[in-house]
Amino acid sequence: MMSRRSIRKYKPQAVNRDTMQIILNCGINAPNGQNKQSWEIRVVDNPEFINGITEVYKKQNPKAAEDPNFRNMFRNASTVVFIANDKSYDLSQIDCGLLGENMILSAWSMGIGSCCLGGPTRFMTSTPEAAEYLKKLDIPEGYQLLYCIAFGYPDETPSAKPRNAEKIRFID
Repeated sequence: MMSRRSIRKYKPQAVNRDTMQIILNCGINAPNGQNKQSWEIRVVDNPEFINGITEVYKKQNPKAAEDPNFRNMFRNASTVVFIANDKSYDLSQIDCGLLGENMILSAWSMGIGSCCLGGPTRFMTSTPEAAEYLKKLDIPEGYQLLYCIAFGYPDETPSAKPRNAEKIRFID
C-alpha cells in the first residue's frame, strides 16, 4: 500500500476486461453502509467514447491540446471507471470512496496504475456539449456522477510526496 502512487502516464496497452473484472469485484466487495451498495459503476474502454469526449474537452480547453503528450482527458489512460453515488443516501459518497480505494489498491497489486479524477466528471456534468457522453453512461435516476478512475499500465515511477504527520493527533 505504501508503494502505490497516482499514475499520470500510461503505456498504450489497454487493461483487458478479465483483469478489470477482478478489479471491479474487489471494488464492489468494499465495506458499505448497511450493505446498500449505493453506487453505480460504468467501465469505458471504448476508444471512440474516450476520444469523442476528449474532442469536446479540447474545444472547451484548447490549451490542453497544446501539450504534445496529451492524448485524452483521462491522463491518457485506455480504461476509465466512472462511479456514481445515490443522492438519496447521505453516506453514499463514503461508500463510493471505499469502493474506489479497493479498486485502486487491487489494481496496484496486479501492476496496474490508476489515478482518481474529479475534473473529467465535473466537465461532463457541467458542460452542455458533453451531455451526449454523460447520457451514454446511462446513470440511473437518483444517482449522480461523482468521480472517475483512470486505469492503465504505468509509464512512470513517481516518488512519494511528503505527508504532514502533524495532522494526526491522538485525543485523550
